[in-house]
Amino acid sequence: MNVKALEKVALSVRTLSMDAIQKAKSGHPGLPMGAAELAAVLYGEILKHNPADSKWADRDRFVLSAGHGSMLLYSILHLSGYKVTLDDIKSFRQIGSKCPGHPEAGETDGVEATTGPLGQGVSMAVGMALAESMLAAHFNTDDYKVVDHYTYALVGEGCLMEGVSSEASSFAGTNKLGKLIVFYDENNITIDGNTNLAFTEDIAKRYEAYGWQILRGSMYDMADIAKLVEQAKKEADKPTLIMLKSVIGKGCSLVAGTSKAHGAPLGDEGIATARKELGVPADADFYIAPEAVEYFKGRAAEFAAAEDAWKKTFDAWAAKYPEKKAEWDAWMAGKPTADAAFPAYNKGDSIATRNASGPCLAAVSASYTNLVGGSADLQGPNVCKAGTKDYNPENRDGRYIRFGIREFGMAAICNGIALHGGLRAYCATFAVFADYLRPALRLSALMGVPVIYILTHDSIYVGEDGPTHQPIETMSALRAMPNVQVLRPADAEEAVEAWKIAAETKNKPTCMAFTRQNLPVFEKDDPDWKNTVRAGAYIAKKGADAPDVTVLAAGSEVSLALAAAELVTDKKVRVVSVLDRENFKSQPDTFKNALIGGAKRVVCAEAGTKMGWEGLATGDDCLFCIDRFGESGPYAKVAEDMGFTAENLAKMIRG
Repeated sequence: MNVKALEKVALSVRTLSMDAIQKAKSGHPGLPMGAAELAAVLYGEILKHNPADSKWADRDRFVLSAGHGSMLLYSILHLSGYKVTLDDIKSFRQIGSKCPGHPEAGETDGVEATTGPLGQGVSMAVGMALAESMLAAHFNTDDYKVVDHYTYALVGEGCLMEGVSSEASSFAGTNKLGKLIVFYDENNITIDGNTNLAFTEDIAKRYEAYGWQILRGSMYDMADIAKLVEQAKKEADKPTLIMLKSVIGKGCSLVAGTSKAHGAPLGDEGIATARKELGVPADADFYIAPEAVEYFKGRAAEFAAAEDAWKKTFDAWAAKYPEKKAEWDAWMAGKPTADAAFPAYNKGDSIATRNASGPCLAAVSASYTNLVGGSADLQGPNVCKAGTKDYNPENRDGRYIRFGIREFGMAAICNGIALHGGLRAYCATFAVFADYLRPALRLSALMGVPVIYILTHDSIYVGEDGPTHQPIETMSALRAMPNVQVLRPADAEEAVEAWKIAAETKNKPTCMAFTRQNLPVFEKDDPDWKNTVRAGAYIAKKGADAPDVTVLAAGSEVSLALAAAELVTDKKVRVVSVLDRENFKSQPDTFKNALIGGAKRVVCAEAGTKMGWEGLATGDDCLFCIDRFGESGPYAKVAEDMGFTAENLAKMIRG
């Protein structure tokens, strides 16, 4: 290890970071300056990576969970040879820059995950380590290891205060994810001041209780950090937390060790002071030490050689195991390995859409053999195991994940699985508990990863569990989020099509909302409805070529609308089933008008808030929705007591 050269790398991380933040007049210099040595030794000596090929399948992963310190990552990516230019760094936090305020997956070469919402980064790292263990168990053979890498993350106090990191860390310890190594930037400072203001727990004891190995060191002893990593790797059955004592803002005495370093540029005086203390010329904007450049030039061939050696192993494995190679190619490309045999349902069948979903999940799992996932301790109610074996430390090749009652952690872990590559992830809970996982769903949408969210018990028809478990505003909240596909099937046949759509979707998460109560499979007047519904809606009951009233209904309320239409004898009533409301709303007016059929009165029906339906209904008096919390009782009695009946919908249809 060339410590002197690495010291120059650390110096360059500090100077690039502080100058980029100063130029942007915005950012967080404290972490990049305080953890520069870790970045230097990690990217210079520890990581198995090749900056010339940032998508190498068997690379080590690194997640900057403390994403506010993004300039640490951008600086070391630039120095080590990733496609991050000095001009990119000079345009930090500007429109179109490859160096946005927080790291964003897909925007910057070498960035593995979108981070910034604290705690989610390390939780996604757990998902990546989980994915590595699954792929290794499935593809490695006695004579070849084609999957053999580590996942690293850097966390700060903020990450460890957020509850999601506790959920994911507990999961990681339970599942003995020994190839997960997390560095803790232990500087005891947050925005408001010393962590003692609000955070006094013993982190080491907490993580020991989770089942982690705890190691300690200094952020500024690079040789020792490398030794600690080697020690961490020797513990195969425990993830490791390496606690590194550090000084926030190290290198600028005006702010070092204080909250002033956390979230604001150093200012002109601070920059001048830092340059003097760091031994950098006073006029050296965006200074990079020549020794740092030469160091990574020398390492480039070694980085490439590591990937070349893996490729030789991979090619030999592929030649000997062509069936595994074919499966590998399909998994990495996100393609099915077999045709899916979906269940068939008939008119008049009565089945809850959650029960229809179960066989669909099994069909997709048989087709996409890399589909993995589970529920937050609701396997039975969510109907989501699909016949696959459990994943656990004794069976890394299992596909059903026991997430426990950790909704937020579950979703964040699924994001990590999806980001890792090679696997597709799903997770399940009650619809109302989407609120627990919502921040991770938001990152699914922001990153464009196709995690599938199975949300059962979708309305007041949950019944006896009462208002705490009866989602009212949930569908509106989910639909309000950009780049989220929300599907609420109206019967078992629609559940099949919803699953097909979800399985084929590659660039966004999909939320499917399923009923607890039985629903009848109804006759569809559109003979091509399975294709039409991909635009979000189709005509379930035509009524007439020129209907007087058209009812737009979603989910279980389609059956309610069909029943109400039968009660209205003095008007021609059309019923349109809206599987995906936002998709339907985005369609050309010609399509929407064709479905509505020119009706002068459009009624919208859903057992939830009216939010989002207003633009489709012809007035407030045409919104058959629920804008209050539910009640506890048998579901039919709840609906009757709340006035949510076919008779009352028929009254609204009549006007």
